[in-house]
Amino acid sequence: MKNFALKCLSVIAAFILCFCCNSSYAAEQITSVKQLLQRQIGEKANEINYQLIESSNGKEVFEIEAKQGTLTLKGSSPVALCYAFHTYLREACHAMKTWSGKHLALPERWPDYVLKNQVTPYEYRYFLNVCTFGYTTPYWDWARWEKEIDWMALRGVNMPLATVASEAIAERVWLRMGLTKKEIREFFTAPAHLPWHRMGNLNKWDGPLSDEWQEDQIKMQHLIINRMRQLGMEPIAPAFAGFVPMAFAQQHPDIKFKHLKWGGFDEKYNAYVLPPDSPFFEEIGKLFIEEWEKEFGKNKFYLSDSFNEMELPIEKNDVEGKYKLLAQYGESIYRSIAAGNPDAVWVTQGWTFGYQHSFWDKKSLQALLSKVPDDKMIIVDLGNDYPKWVWKTEQTWKVHDGFYGKKWIFSYVPNFGGKTALTGDMQMYAFSSAEALHSSSCGNLIGFGSAPEGLENNEVIYELLADMGWRSQAIDLDKWLESYCKARYGAYPDAMKQAWSLLRNTAYSSLYSYPRFTWQTVTPDKRRVSKIDTSDDFMHAVELFLSCADNLKKSELYVNDAIELSAFYVAAKADKLYNKALKEDASGHAATAQKYLQQTIDLLLKTDRLLVSHPVYRLEEWVKLARNKGTTTAEKNAFEANSKRLITTWGGFQEDYAARFWSGLIKDYYIPRLKLYFSKGRNGIDRWEEKWINTPWHNTTKPYENPVNSAIGLVQQVKDI
Repeated sequence: MKNFALKCLSVIAAFILCFCCNSSYAAEQITSVKQLLQRQIGEKANEINYQLIESSNGKEVFEIEAKQGTLTLKGSSPVALCYAFHTYLREACHAMKTWSGKHLALPERWPDYVLKNQVTPYEYRYFLNVCTFGYTTPYWDWARWEKEIDWMALRGVNMPLATVASEAIAERVWLRMGLTKKEIREFFTAPAHLPWHRMGNLNKWDGPLSDEWQEDQIKMQHLIINRMRQLGMEPIAPAFAGFVPMAFAQQHPDIKFKHLKWGGFDEKYNAYVLPPDSPFFEEIGKLFIEEWEKEFGKNKFYLSDSFNEMELPIEKNDVEGKYKLLAQYGESIYRSIAAGNPDAVWVTQGWTFGYQHSFWDKKSLQALLSKVPDDKMIIVDLGNDYPKWVWKTEQTWKVHDGFYGKKWIFSYVPNFGGKTALTGDMQMYAFSSAEALHSSSCGNLIGFGSAPEGLENNEVIYELLADMGWRSQAIDLDKWLESYCKARYGAYPDAMKQAWSLLRNTAYSSLYSYPRFTWQTVTPDKRRVSKIDTSDDFMHAVELFLSCADNLKKSELYVNDAIELSAFYVAAKADKLYNKALKEDASGHAATAQKYLQQTIDLLLKTDRLLVSHPVYRLEEWVKLARNKGTTTAEKNAFEANSKRLITTWGGFQEDYAARFWSGLIKDYYIPRLKLYFSKGRNGIDRWEEKWINTPWHNTTKPYENPVNSAIGLVQQVKDI
């Protein structure tokens, strides 16, 4: 009897301990949500009741109730609670806070509202792209990262990519493998080009990195990972993909390394990759996981991409050899991750399977996946928007039968290079993922996401995609846009409704990889399709949008959107004039060409001056972040040059790929380059570009005193061009 009593007491004690631990964890989660909302709306966040509730069949769920001035948010995770607030803010308070500003005229008393049991159909909502860490975030400080993690949580993201400090961890691994620090540092690119280094596309370019950089990135990743975990997110960490420093290849001449090619770079910048049957593959992969977890703690998801836009050097007709090699690579990558953490899941980008669809036929992808357990792999089917618009093929998940039993995430790439042109297929975004969910051939679809290469653009697209991550049915865009505009601008007058109807059918009914004006590339880019919608309907949409200024200009977001749309309007008129200048120049009519060129420049200078009042479309912020990361004058100059190179000449044959529509870049890069092209110095453009990249830049543009009134005046002024 005594033993029985002791057992009972033991069980009760264990229950109490478990309950206390769970209660403490729940309190910490609610605290993390409350602190996030305090950063958004201040002390008013303390007027909200927060409750954690059970998930629904393993899927996250939230509820909202506001009654008699009391707001209660219920959610199955911190992210669910944050998304619940974002939903309430938009639908009940007609308010919004995002990258380019806020419209937060909150009432004193929480408006009545009821939303019961909205359940996401997805286990994971993924966000970010490997390339985002070059085109957007390479020089971010913690203040900017904190804002982005808040943004993600409010949009319901629970599976973000987290590749900061990859090189600091890799350096520790290569030191353990016998390389010197100098040999290792020569392997790395400069910060803005690191994504392509991580994917094996590029080595050394604009490098090396410094001790201070490596230490800063470790500190930054701790802040990022800790905050993500506090909010219940499951970050995806970097793993070994087989790429090795040249010094390592030289130390092991007996190994038959694959020397890959990418991007038009000289071979000295291209990657060496281990053969999959090398015992080093598992040894090095294990060290990567061990060193990462030693620094940042145990993790579940690890990203490894060995074939991004690169075909393996195989004999042309050796089909069976190709399948065998791919199977070996799949097995080696997985085993190298599992050796470091047996519970880890290999995550890989599915972009290249669609982009290089002729190489990745059914049997090739099946071979790669064949020796990896189904529950230990997730494919992020990155570009579901591009088969329709660019590749002219079927969506990759359909071609590959839902990825042959592997878990996968339905995703989009709404932006390439951080280009700022208005673009995106809203109708497709509003239904295509729901179609996949209900397809009998969707396989093991577990997530939804978006993977933009560049952030801070086309905000309407990302708000729409965030909502699709919580819906199993298509979104009614008419109703959704009304809610969006009321939250963003405070009202939805008839002219605004007409403007957005036209925007939906023009700029937001098309998607191209390279939307750029001709003046951004000097001459038409014959290698890439560079479409921007400048149709009469689009231009009329801008005019209708501006006609709402008197009623809506108290909204910061209306002002910013008015500046953006007007700048595109004026720049589109400049493009028409510039194409005339090119035509006249080609016909030998130099005087007429100069006349059109000067008219082009006059409009572009006005465009530049408009954009200096926009919160994110400015070179000034990009350069300031880069310089602030440097610890010496030389490093500050190097980081500035690297940041400017990425958005201009890039390297290889990627010139003008990023094509930012930014104040400062228009005035001080695009315009002087146009002038040079129409002068005797045309052949010296490459030298001029390099000099501009390496010369510290300072903003000299003065903003308009009243940018909205100036925008309206400029549109009227150029309307008939």
